[in-house]
Amino acid sequence: MHSRSLGQIVVEMNKTKEFLIPFIGLKPGKHHFEYQISNAFFEIFDYHEFNNSNIKVNVVLEKKSTMLELAFKHKGTVNVPCDMTNEEFDLPIKGKMKLIVRFGEAFNNDNEELLILPHGEYQIDIAQYIYEMIVLSVPLRRIHPGVKDGSLNTEALAKLKELTVKELKKENKKDQKEENIDPRWDKLKQLLTDK
Repeated sequence: MHSRSLGQIVVEMNKTKEFLIPFIGLKPGKHHFEYQISNAFFEIFDYHEFNNSNIKVNVVLEKKSTMLELAFKHKGTVNVPCDMTNEEFDLPIKGKMKLIVRFGEAFNNDNEELLILPHGEYQIDIAQYIYEMIVLSVPLRRIHPGVKDGSLNTEALAKLKELTVKELKKENKKDQKEENIDPRWDKLKQLLTDK
């Protein structure tokens, strides 16, 4: 995960309250949490890149005597426009990340894999971590699977193919012209093969 590349977004606590884990009351050991993420979640962060989203997030929190260890995992789809054709499609995404929570004098989240909470803190808000994990797992190039397997036929693709064919024809003509530049080469080739 990139270090705070998306910027720390200040969100209202009541909007992310379902992502608040009160660890103080948990017994030592592993605890499982599951979240279903839709576009409503991304709206909290004022992020509107997806037409639709359907993602399942699993979080395993392991409570130890002096720290907490969190393992995040997500899998699902986001509906986005194809970069080549602008055709909307469901893009499968998945990813995982780990976070260690320790306790210190003051809150510190400068390190992407380590969170320092002040002594006496009793809960952790994991919304920002889920948001970053999902957004950073979306590839920069979003290509409709129909473009790759040839099953998608759109006006944009037809135009693209037409331009590619024209470009190839131009290249072939250029190659042929270069071949016919000097007929003496043909005579030299003949001399070599006649031996």
